[in-house]
Amino acid sequence: MRKSVTTRHILAFALIAALMPPAPGRAETPAAAIRPALEVACEAPYSDPQRYREVFEGVRLIEHSVASFGGAPGRAKTVMLLRDGRRLEVNALFPGGRLRRVGFELHDGKPIFSITADHECRITEARGIDYDSSGVAQTIRVFESDLATVTNVIVLNPPVPAATDPAGVSVGLIDSGVNYTIDPFLSRLARTDQGKLLGRDLWDGDDRPFDIDTGRSPFFPLHHGSAVMSVLIREAPMARVVPVRYPRPDMGKMAEAVQWLADQGVRIVNLAMGSNSREEWQAFADAVQKQPRMLFIISAGNDGRDIDRTPVYPAALGLANTIVVTSSELDGRLANGSNWGTESVHIMAPGERVGVTDHRGAPGKASGSSFAVPRITALAVRALSANPGWHGPELRDWILKRARPLPGPKQTRYGWIPDPLDGP
Repeated sequence: MRKSVTTRHILAFALIAALMPPAPGRAETPAAAIRPALEVACEAPYSDPQRYREVFEGVRLIEHSVASFGGAPGRAKTVMLLRDGRRLEVNALFPGGRLRRVGFELHDGKPIFSITADHECRITEARGIDYDSSGVAQTIRVFESDLATVTNVIVLNPPVPAATDPAGVSVGLIDSGVNYTIDPFLSRLARTDQGKLLGRDLWDGDDRPFDIDTGRSPFFPLHHGSAVMSVLIREAPMARVVPVRYPRPDMGKMAEAVQWLADQGVRIVNLAMGSNSREEWQAFADAVQKQPRMLFIISAGNDGRDIDRTPVYPAALGLANTIVVTSSELDGRLANGSNWGTESVHIMAPGERVGVTDHRGAPGKASGSSFAVPRITALAVRALSANPGWHGPELRDWILKRARPLPGPKQTRYGWIPDPLDGP
């Protein structure tokens, strides 16, 4: 026999209903659509998808998977198509058979609402995505557990403030974008003669590459590019950054990113990202090979593996005009979790506990090959500033000749650079 919904749940969903009115033509609010699933998901057996049929009339199960921990079910994902056409996804985590957390996402052609509940089925947070008239996500509203108090509004695509061109050495930054609304980022971003931000967002298809990565979750975006840029501009204050937000929905557009940066006269590109799929990086590889006078400085990744044997791309593509960088400790030891490879990885550089400014403008520390890469990029920018006639081949040779033998076992092709600040 099912437990009844608690008074807490009833009040919570009443508040959601007030906050999230139904879409045109919809009889149910997002809360009303999720409400029956909350009651069911919080009762064992958590891995049984059929019980949702008891509370949703006409529901169609379109996906169900169960992951095991220690030989017993511990995580379940259930995706169902509701009678009104909306899609509801439920993710329950229950290691050892005890519920730890359950999450719900409601999609109506696009993600619109999520709720997270704890081990006692108490709602801990809700998030709603707001869209403009053309269907482009603009903000994420974050609610407290009372579902009435908005604790944060995450802006996804803000307008670009006015600024002047910083001048200096143009350097491309292909990443999750940058927070162009605040310093120190705003003052070091390239501008056109008309004062317009010189940047591309190949994810949204506009010229506002704001630092938001919704690839893992549309409700819980990640931020990466701003912190990477902060390292670059601190160690190369003359860097004039040309940002490109990478095209997660269509990685074939990476060719467009490379060509566009080449058209802007960029000779150095920072790319602190990668994946296990060679196919999604093929367009990038083809484009890079057509730009032999550019230098692409790429992260080796943080999977704790030899990428000569188990490749990560684009690091393992073996492109002639790249430098692949992994992270070391200050004494030259490979950093914990960083990738290596005596063929695919060219050099190490200290990338642990590096001081960064994050997407909010807050100071912090970050570690990994993503933060070793901008240190080498900054070295290249300073070298180009001192030698403006150089291009990719000269910069690459100059940097690799600075590498010293590793103090321990050989794990990169050329060695390591103990202090990337030791240079022009």
